[in-house]
Amino acid sequence: MDPFADTLRRLREAFSAGRTRPAEFRAAQLRGLGRFLQEHKQLLQEALAQDLHKSAFESEVSEISISQSEINLALRNLRAWMKDEKVPKNLATQLDSAFIRKEPFGLVLVIAPWNYPVNLTLVPLVGALAAGNCVVLKPSEFSRSTEKVLAEVLPRYLDQSCFAVVLGGPQETGQLLEHKFDYIFFTGSPRVGRIVMSAAAKHLTPVTLELGGKNPCYVDDNCDPQTVANRLAWFRYFNTGQTCVAPDYVLCSPDTQERLLPALQSAITRFYGEDPRSSPNLGRIISDKHFQRLRGLLGCGRVAIGGQSDESERYIAPTVLVDVEETEPVMQEEIFGPILPFVNVRSLDEAIDFINRREKPLALYAFSNNKQVVKRVLAQTSSGSFCGNDGFMHLTLDSLPFGGVGASGMGRYHGKFSFDTFSHHRACLLRCPGMEKIYSIRYPPYSPRKLSLLLMAMEARGCSCTLL
Repeated sequence: MDPFADTLRRLREAFSAGRTRPAEFRAAQLRGLGRFLQEHKQLLQEALAQDLHKSAFESEVSEISISQSEINLALRNLRAWMKDEKVPKNLATQLDSAFIRKEPFGLVLVIAPWNYPVNLTLVPLVGALAAGNCVVLKPSEFSRSTEKVLAEVLPRYLDQSCFAVVLGGPQETGQLLEHKFDYIFFTGSPRVGRIVMSAAAKHLTPVTLELGGKNPCYVDDNCDPQTVANRLAWFRYFNTGQTCVAPDYVLCSPDTQERLLPALQSAITRFYGEDPRSSPNLGRIISDKHFQRLRGLLGCGRVAIGGQSDESERYIAPTVLVDVEETEPVMQEEIFGPILPFVNVRSLDEAIDFINRREKPLALYAFSNNKQVVKRVLAQTSSGSFCGNDGFMHLTLDSLPFGGVGASGMGRYHGKFSFDTFSHHRACLLRCPGMEKIYSIRYPPYSPRKLSLLLMAMEARGCSCTLL
């Protein structure tokens, strides 16, 4: 028996009836989502603490506030985003109406991850609702407490004829993907991303894939080591390193490494105390499976800072590895934990070459007091996003798109980019029913005079096609 058939049928019927299209309906759903966040903030924080040992500070700044900001932005701009977008016209269409209409795709599936189970679930949902879609939401089964809140509480705030939360693990997700959706938005690993894309291909369903990767961080010799260490430690160990845009390795010279190590130790101690395990500001690994994988990576290179672990708590200390070889496991897979390997390079050229030999990352970072060094890294590499002299602060700007390139993903969202992602941009031309005498120049039988007139019109307007 298909566990999803009735739910999907109900949502498709609601979309076909046009229920989600009016601006008033979309705004009501967004306001309901905002009330959910406001009225259950403490419940969400408790769930995040149970799932990830996440502090109230990190829950607020990286989960709840970001989601609320996206809702507020969408509500302020919804009608403007929905308006038909007028486009330039050529000589033959001056009396006609040409525009782009932003239409909802229909039935959208959002598959969310466990590392930011509120943010990475609700922010795509904001875009899907604002664009007027019906939505099936699949939260991660790993973040069980947050999953429970999303499944049991969130639907009360949204129209359940147009929205549903479905639960389950890989088997249930596989069954869900057998159905035809009009758009799929997935956040997770490249391995599962390939599975999602393959399933979508059977129905020619468009997808956004927000994947991970090994994000490089180049540190130039010309820098203040303590400033770099403060910023590096904060955005590497934020959420216990379980962040898709966290730096996955540092590229620097041996001399810079020697200056950075004591500065990193100082920053870690100031942030998390002499015993980070007892710090309320350091989280835990999501599951036993992930803990075992991460503990295995501690054997790569040499531990310069940290390295302690406790299986009973799924605790791994903020760790720095040195003398790491490119062929070791810690450099072959996304770490997704509080482990930071250092790889030595002799020059900026070598660092850029190292980055470009690998898959394109989701994010790339460069630190230097020399602006030209940062600009050169930006100019000579490719990544989903780039930030100079800091961590993932670019994510705080909803005016910037977020997304990967190549192996780190496809598609983009945040702010208006979310609305555009979940909207079909329909090309529309409404022509004048008269003026057939003028239009007849395009009809056979063709003649040199007709061609001459067409070419003259094209040259006058700088257009490639004027009367077709």
